[in-house]
Amino acid sequence: MADQTQAKIKYRAATIRWGFIWALWTAVLWGAWYVPGSAIWYEVPYVNMAFDTNAEFLVAAAVITAFNAVFVLLFLFIWLAVLGKIGDFFRTLKQFSNISKWFFGGAIFGGPMAIFGSFMAMGYVGPVFAAVSALMYPVVGSIMAYFWYNEKITKRAVLGMLLILAGGVIVYGVGIFEELKAGVTGQAWLGYLGGLMAAVGWGVEGAIAGRALDVTDPDVGITIRFGAETFYWLVIILPLAALFSSVEVAPMVVQTFNPWALIFLLLAGITFAYCYVSWYKSFPLIGVGRGQAIGDLYGIFAIIFVAIFTLDFPEWNFIIGAIFTIVGGFVMYTEKSEVLEVIRSIPQSGETAQCDVDGGM
Repeated sequence: MADQTQAKIKYRAATIRWGFIWALWTAVLWGAWYVPGSAIWYEVPYVNMAFDTNAEFLVAAAVITAFNAVFVLLFLFIWLAVLGKIGDFFRTLKQFSNISKWFFGGAIFGGPMAIFGSFMAMGYVGPVFAAVSALMYPVVGSIMAYFWYNEKITKRAVLGMLLILAGGVIVYGVGIFEELKAGVTGQAWLGYLGGLMAAVGWGVEGAIAGRALDVTDPDVGITIRFGAETFYWLVIILPLAALFSSVEVAPMVVQTFNPWALIFLLLAGITFAYCYVSWYKSFPLIGVGRGQAIGDLYGIFAIIFVAIFTLDFPEWNFIIGAIFTIVGGFVMYTEKSEVLEVIRSIPQSGETAQCDVDGGM
């Protein structure tokens, strides 16, 4: 009996450790994605666009996001092939009413809402504001996971989340103040709406994924999610944009097929694909709230990677923000394993969800 108890303790500790490792990889790869994700705007055809109208910018953002989804899906299928899970993908996809519907729903919030909203925030207010607004997504995801399927949120976890969020705000604080002053124009509200879309979209997607991953392999689930997003962009959104917008969508798509644009899209695809793989793998192991909060470290890694490739080194607020985020992650990581174990209590009809762990919300 003692050996069995010790084995359970070791298994729990290993599960939690891997959950944090996957979440940290999410942050690293998400931060790396900002280099090719930003560089694509400086390649043909986007570098030659004047963006005189809102429609032109929004369509360009839609085309880039659609290409991003396609390349992410490509690398996810390569990932499944290496793991020998292609058959699992099609078997799970067929279970639409029970499983895959969740990922089709998550794709709406994570793709056309979150990623597209982030581009809106960058275009109408500024990239710093877009990054800060997206850092709020763990709050949305944690609250949804708690009220939807009673995922535990302890006081220590809340403290860690707040420290990480505070670190992100400090890192970007200097720039956001200037952008908000300069961005008060007649169309600025679209940028603020985009920031809200990014925070809510990624938060809701995380909560949906956490629910669906109770009964699904993460590698299969994330591939279905991006398959759904690719379908939305190529079959619904871009054709509608071509029909009802004055912007010529087809020439923009064709002109994107040039060597440097494709190279940056490939780099964006591979970093974002395995960022999402890591994100989805962390949820069943440490929960939606903690997985998203540790993933929020992407703000720090984004600045590091941008500094490496552009030689634009961070200022003093980066150091202070980095301290906050590292301490926040450490606070969450050092929580007792008995508390970190993901336990969900689905309430019966007529009952309210209650958390049975000391210090929980």
